[in-house]
Amino acid sequence: MRIFKNKWFQRFANKEGITDSELTEIVKQLENGQFYADLGSSVYKMQLARPNEGKRGSYRVLVFCKIEERVLFHYGFPKSAIDNISQKELKIMKKQAKAFFIQSDEQIDRQLANGDLFEII
Repeated sequence: MRIFKNKWFQRFANKEGITDSELTEIVKQLENGQFYADLGSSVYKMQLARPNEGKRGSYRVLVFCKIEERVLFHYGFPKSAIDNISQKELKIMKKQAKAFFIQSDEQIDRQLANGDLFEII
């Protein structure tokens, strides 16, 4: 399975100090069927704890995931800043997830080369 971050999420993770190993742990949770919320169409909302913070200080991470295929970390936010995404935003993300999963490996590799995607090894 290949794991990716989009350009926006890469900046967010860097700013917030979120490591690739923390993201890999989220993928393991998804593989084990442990998710915060299944939003449909292969979009999942996951919780990521902030160091030295309680649940109120955690992040919400929106992930596109098809087990044994691909995972894309798409969007994240501190729980304290945004309570939830809107239905309109969710509808857009579901379309984006569908478009992501129908891409060929060659298309993905081009996005990696362009710096639009980053792969977690």
